Amino acid sequence: MTAASNMASAAWRGLCCLRSKQRAVILFSFCWTLACSFTDEADRCEDLRPGQYLCNSPKINETTQEPENCTDLVALVECRPAPNVTCLLSNGTKYKFSGEEVGFNKNIPCRNVSTYSYKVAVALSLFLGWLGADRFYLGYPALGLLKFCTVGFCGIGSLVDFILISMQIVGPSDGSDYIVDYYGARLVRLSITNETYKRTQISP
Repeated sequence: MTAASNMASAAWRGLCCLRSKQRAVILFSFCWTLACSFTDEADRCEDLRPGQYLCNSPKINETTQEPENCTDLVALVECRPAPNVTCLLSNGTKYKFSGEEVGFNKNIPCRNVSTYSYKVAVALSLFLGWLGADRFYLGYPALGLLKFCTVGFCGIGSLVDFILISMQIVGPSDGSDYIVDYYGARLVRLSITNETYKRTQISP
């Protein structure tokens, strides 16, 4: 009877000791996780999420209606992190922003525009397409001469070219885009992404 009691008592003490070790391990893990969360390195400024920064509007060229620094179909804009946001600059320096400093540059898409006006191309196609003026203007002299000699393929070619140019299917021969009179007034497909900013609704 005594031996059985001693064995039960030893088992109980071992169980209590095991439970206390488990508690210690859990408490240590919690404290370690909490400490690591306060000592984590800041993210790079380029990795900030929408809402944590604001980018300046690009400077638009009045002639081309595209950003002035557009190269290789992208343009750079300056972005300012929100006040009290801390992030790493491109040189690795950790910096806390006040909302006025530029933190990084962001690429935005732009079009490859040269000197061809969409309005001029459509007008030439409508009024002088039967003479091939539209094709001469866009840099297709062989087709322009063929239209001139055949009076716009008896009018059918002029009509087809007018539709293709109006829909911007036929563009300049150098592969560039048309100059459109108003920025954004071209055939685009609108969609909402993570980069889309929504204006706060103001109650009337």
